[in-house]
Amino acid sequence: MAKNNERNLNVTIKNQDDNKDEVIISISAIMKKLKKFLAVWIVIAVIAGLLTFCYSAYKTFSTQYPTKALVSFTYSGIEKGLDPKGQDFEIESMKNPKVIEKALTEMGLDLSRIEGIRSSLSFDYKIPQEAYDQLTAYQSVLDKATSGSISAAQAMLDTKYYPSQFTVKFDLAQAGFDRQTGVDFLNTLLRCYGEYFYEEYGYNKPLGTAVNALEYESYDYAQQVDLFRSSLRIVRNYLADLNKDDNTSFRSSVTGYTFNDLSDYAKTITSIDLDRISSYISVNNVTKDKDSALAYYNYMIENLNRDKSEYSERLAALDASITKYQKDTIQVFGNGTKDTNPESTLHSEQYDLLFQQKVTVEASLAQAKQDINFYTSRRDALQNNKNSSKANVEKVEADIAELSKKVKNLVDLTEKTASDYYENVQFANAYNILVPATRSESASLGQAASASTKTIVIVELLIFVIYFAVAFISSLISENSKKTAKAAADDDDGDSEDVDLEELVDILEDEAEKAENTKKKN
Repeated sequence: MAKNNERNLNVTIKNQDDNKDEVIISISAIMKKLKKFLAVWIVIAVIAGLLTFCYSAYKTFSTQYPTKALVSFTYSGIEKGLDPKGQDFEIESMKNPKVIEKALTEMGLDLSRIEGIRSSLSFDYKIPQEAYDQLTAYQSVLDKATSGSISAAQAMLDTKYYPSQFTVKFDLAQAGFDRQTGVDFLNTLLRCYGEYFYEEYGYNKPLGTAVNALEYESYDYAQQVDLFRSSLRIVRNYLADLNKDDNTSFRSSVTGYTFNDLSDYAKTITSIDLDRISSYISVNNVTKDKDSALAYYNYMIENLNRDKSEYSERLAALDASITKYQKDTIQVFGNGTKDTNPESTLHSEQYDLLFQQKVTVEASLAQAKQDINFYTSRRDALQNNKNSSKANVEKVEADIAELSKKVKNLVDLTEKTASDYYENVQFANAYNILVPATRSESASLGQAASASTKTIVIVELLIFVIYFAVAFISSLISENSKKTAKAAADDDDGDSEDVDLEELVDILEDEAEKAENTKKKN
């Protein structure tokens, strides 16, 4: 019966003025046509999907999408947005022309590309979820804060997040690189930036420049000694800073020295070699030009007296500021505070800074006083004695030449030891390439599939609409052709009765089915 019902489910659009304008739409006929064209539709849909994917893949492979890499920084200070020197950190330093020039040189590419590459590099970062949650919580505290705790809430809100991981994007099309060359260049650039980073923040170029005394021969002997004394003082201060930062008792595998070893070496050169030469020059009045030497001593004494006055004034101002400084006060409330002082004072960062400045100025003032006494004794000795003999001059020149070798060796050992320390301890993981740039085939196919999904859906929907429309129109033509043929047959027979042959066939089938069911029951 279900089959008969389906067959008889028709929709008739009838014009009331003329029965000949009837249009019959049979659902069963449409379903038959859909089944008839099903295989054709499937074949066309599959072919169209493959062609669409191939076209999208071609566009993906031919289009120069930006390539990306991920880098991170993990040194002390990056969490505050600072570089190792304590200044604001800028990831844009990766665009430094020196870095790009070095990468281009290593790859043998034209240096005229520098500006195009700089404009093709961009950077992005993402705030980790835990940092975002913390900042959101601080905002909630500020919104709910009462007037008594608004300053504390505002202090929490002032907390900022500074990224330590950055995505480096390189627009290949804008830079004029093909895919493979562009990827290779970006990876080379990232490596060259690592070398630049260590040279800028970890190596010792400023130290080498500060202690460079290769041209000491052009000065008088006393001035030569002063040059070496200043250089040794710089080295010792530098080693003291390194030793203060080092909490690993670092011993270099390159030189075999610790920072304390080198500091002791510098003290030995100063107290034995340098002081011996200096005293010999003073006692024997070794000079190239007595008048010039006296003028130099007078100038140094006058300049040091000015420094002494300046340091004394700064020290007095700092002492006054520290004495008058109002320390932060906190109130303590709660159980057990009845018999105790509920107030407590805290030293702020500003107070600590003032105290550190005082210590520094005191050290500078003491050094200035020592230097004044030193140059005064030199001047007085030179004024009261005659010039030294040629033998004394030759001895001083030989001793200073030997001193120069020792200072140069000390500087070299210090630079190598410090570089080893920065590379393998202090900045061992300061800069890392977490994910290098890559353009593997699987990644490109994935991008092609992702890019083609929307297009494939649209194409398949369009094909399905066409498939359904063809089935619908075909069934419509078929059904109305039957109607026309039936009407013509009725006219030829002259039959005046409106007999629906199809209905008659259905009735006969129903009667046959009923008879069959009755037979089965019996």
